[in-house]
Amino acid sequence: MEFIQHKPQRGVKLQPLDIIDGFMVRPGFFSRDGAVASSNGVSFTIHSLGATSCTLLLFRPQEKEPYARLRFPDTYRIGNTYSMLVFGLHIEEFEYAFQLDGPYNKKEGLLFDKNNILLDPYARAVTGQRNWGERPEGGGDFVYHARVVENNFDWGKNRQLETPLEDLIIYEMHVRGFTKDKSSGVTARGTYEGLRQKIPYLKDLGVNAVELMPIFEFDEMENARIVDGVQLYNYWGYNTVCFFAPNTGYSSVVEHNHEGDELKQLIYELKENGISVILDVVFNHTAEGNEDGPCFSFKGIDNNIYYILTPEGEYYNFSGCGNALNGNHPMTRRFIIDCLRYWVTEYRVDGFRFDLASILTRDQKGQPMAEPPIIQEIAYDSILGNTILIAEAWDAAGLYQVGNFPAYNRWSEWNGRYRDDMRRFLKGDEGMGGAALTRITGSRDLYDPMKRGQNASVNFLTCHDGFTMYDLYSYNMKHNEKNGWNNTDGDNNGNSWNCGQEGETDDPRIETLRRRMVKNAFVALMCSRGPVMFYAGDEFCNTQFGNNNAYCQDNIISWLDWRRLEDYQEIHDFFRYMIGFRKKHTVVRKTTKEASCGFPDISIHNGYPWNGGTNYTTRLIGIMYAGRDESDTGDDIVFYGMNAYWEPLEMQLPSLPKGLRWRVCVNTYVEYEDGKDIESDTDFQFGSKIKVPPRSAVVLVAEKDAQENEK
Repeated sequence: MEFIQHKPQRGVKLQPLDIIDGFMVRPGFFSRDGAVASSNGVSFTIHSLGATSCTLLLFRPQEKEPYARLRFPDTYRIGNTYSMLVFGLHIEEFEYAFQLDGPYNKKEGLLFDKNNILLDPYARAVTGQRNWGERPEGGGDFVYHARVVENNFDWGKNRQLETPLEDLIIYEMHVRGFTKDKSSGVTARGTYEGLRQKIPYLKDLGVNAVELMPIFEFDEMENARIVDGVQLYNYWGYNTVCFFAPNTGYSSVVEHNHEGDELKQLIYELKENGISVILDVVFNHTAEGNEDGPCFSFKGIDNNIYYILTPEGEYYNFSGCGNALNGNHPMTRRFIIDCLRYWVTEYRVDGFRFDLASILTRDQKGQPMAEPPIIQEIAYDSILGNTILIAEAWDAAGLYQVGNFPAYNRWSEWNGRYRDDMRRFLKGDEGMGGAALTRITGSRDLYDPMKRGQNASVNFLTCHDGFTMYDLYSYNMKHNEKNGWNNTDGDNNGNSWNCGQEGETDDPRIETLRRRMVKNAFVALMCSRGPVMFYAGDEFCNTQFGNNNAYCQDNIISWLDWRRLEDYQEIHDFFRYMIGFRKKHTVVRKTTKEASCGFPDISIHNGYPWNGGTNYTTRLIGIMYAGRDESDTGDDIVFYGMNAYWEPLEMQLPSLPKGLRWRVCVNTYVEYEDGKDIESDTDFQFGSKIKVPPRSAVVLVAEKDAQENEK
């Protein structure tokens, strides 16, 4: 290292202080992690509590061997942070990585090795994986490098939409699978751009939020294998390589040094069309795996800090993926907060769904905490103040916290109890009537509205993990044979029903019943209190052929088959109608002003008015919502009835105030058609009694009685 004579002067542009390996350098921007371009060079900053030295590696694009090794001088370290500004670097001409040296003691969790090439945890882009399904650019053994990203995307006045959570209709999707099949009709299939081209479809459908399955950089080739001649991948992406970098395999164009622009354009246009963007984030584990996994980032930086380790220095596997992030260590907490802030400020996302969030409630020994610091810190962070926070309130080690996740009046939860109870009720199981009433009306046994409001329970029947809604009524058993694990993977308790025949059928009676069951399920969801979510493709009966764990299937099993939109147009139109109905009737989603007629906010009418009782055989339920909407134009009264029995049952409706009558607007036993008079096809007698057909749902609204008004 050569020294350059320097005398401190005020107001002078930063000048080099040293020459290392032929590069002029000086201490960098210590408070800005990662690589930051400036007018005269690039600052590289990384921190490690246990390292004794740090070296910056510079690579030519796609080359395996570095062309420069710049060891950080001791004077370029403050505390546990190394920072160096390298002059004269042009961001398009290099890639970078680090090497850290320090003690190696596996039992103590110290894995420092000066020969390991380590990816910057704060990297804004990861090299080598732009082409989906291909081995890294440059070939050979895979070593992650990072790129510097120029962030000059103009967001204009675009901001978080801040749609009230209970008003959300969330559409969960996989970016690649949404448009990858040629039937999608887009020009950039399987990409951010392909999804952008489908925004008019989403807007017409009526959803107002999309939840994107993981879009952080991951390696789809991890554990790639061939089963029965079919290439399988890490398709879902729940194995993060880098938390600050967008997955370049989802980009339709090369974006070197501008990675993320296509994703930002997608987010911008979704929000311009009133659709919030929620990211599915995986802060519970990383792609470094267990003791046999690679060491490319956290393991080589501070393994004993970033992971929850056993006393023997091995990895607790609360995630089912080999390791568990130590989310409540101060350094890991800071990293997670930095990352969330980055996606909110630089990508303008509206919220996050936290995969296996219960892991984030565990302490550094793996024990659950009553008040986990990371959960609290996220809840009260100033930048994340209006951000949607949704927890998957369980983990792979049996910590189930649905209804008990530490909320701090900010967190909502995927309501797994809603999914399970409602699936059982809808297919006709005995003893589920009372549970169904509780779930539909907001799961108040789990989420006290006085403490949690009306947005704590994210209600859903389907998601990426499990059967699609069509498969829910086409298969009694999972069919994951093509995953290569002898059908041992996936959930064995899907609470599904094949309606009389396993799988595809030509029997019109079974097909008709399946369609009705799908509509029943969606009516129940759209008539439930609190935010709701469904899985992409459910609206046209997309199938995964009985596979309820399609994590590795990059093919028509996981891709949406848009040809089914034509085959199941009636289902699509019905979904579209029910979404519009839910938006129109605020009283279904949440408590409103008290109805002037005196009806309570929620009342139960199981078979006859004001009967809230249930027993083991109850399969006919009725729920009435009443209130006044925001426009205060009058009472809004909605009645939902469901007959889960296989014979028709009579429902006596509650009497309405003078001048009002019940109008049937949904009867799932009748084929839906826009503008069709559903009531004329419904056995509706004397203005107050309705015969609910077998395995059918009805929805009625109170409207002015024209005959009464004429009097």
